[in-house]
Amino acid sequence: MLARLRWSELGRDPGAAIARARLVSTLGPLIALLLASIFFTIRTDRFLTTENLSLITQQVAVVGILAIGQTLIILTAGVDLSNGSVMAFGTIVMTKLAVTYHLNPFLAIALGIGVCLAFGVLNGLLVTGLRLPPFIVTLGTLNIAFALTHIYSNEETIANLPDPVVFFGNTFRFAGTTITYGAVLAVALTLLTWFVLTKTVGGRHVYATGNNPDAARLAGVRTRRVLLGVYATAGLLYGIAALVLVGRTGVGDPQAGQSGNLDSITAV
Repeated sequence: MLARLRWSELGRDPGAAIARARLVSTLGPLIALLLASIFFTIRTDRFLTTENLSLITQQVAVVGILAIGQTLIILTAGVDLSNGSVMAFGTIVMTKLAVTYHLNPFLAIALGIGVCLAFGVLNGLLVTGLRLPPFIVTLGTLNIAFALTHIYSNEETIANLPDPVVFFGNTFRFAGTTITYGAVLAVALTLLTWFVLTKTVGGRHVYATGNNPDAARLAGVRTRRVLLGVYATAGLLYGIAALVLVGRTGVGDPQAGQSGNLDSITAV
């Protein structure tokens, strides 16, 4: 974007030129979304209906939570290719424990989320301890999670889930439309992440680690600890996304969410 600015503009007021470039890059996706919404509203009378808006919120809730974790990792100059498969494995763990082994639903949920958290910690340890590129690390854990998902599920969909496991698929009426609790959770997590990244010291450390880890280290930031915390937090978010996904689909499906890595990268 900066390359498109005239050198004369940069010479006169480089700060203003950079600010304009950042503004365009920030508002560009929003403007495109608004234009697309206007286009589809004109083309069909069903786009702005409450039913369609409700469906959209249900669809974006899972990807939105995955994208929060992906955002944290991208801010540290990394990328996570494993999140979709890790989430899918989490759904199978919590649903199979609850249905096949008749484990307490809340304990099954905790273990499913815990498995996703463990994958996040593993990614973080490999990136910080062995100094491996995040792309290579998460590509490897993607394949591990994918294989475990299909082995543990026996390629079968798990149905007849207890109510606590599918809670976030429940809905309530608001402003004339139907909203799922999963969508509310996604919004709450987005706001919480925004607050942490913009208003806390930990958030500034995340930005510093991604922008220039050497300078951040010299400034006293424990960059390895920051990276490990970011990957662990991302894993926790993938587990929460798994729970929301189960609520939306009503089953434990080994195929569901496997493309979440590309969807979350696109969202970010």
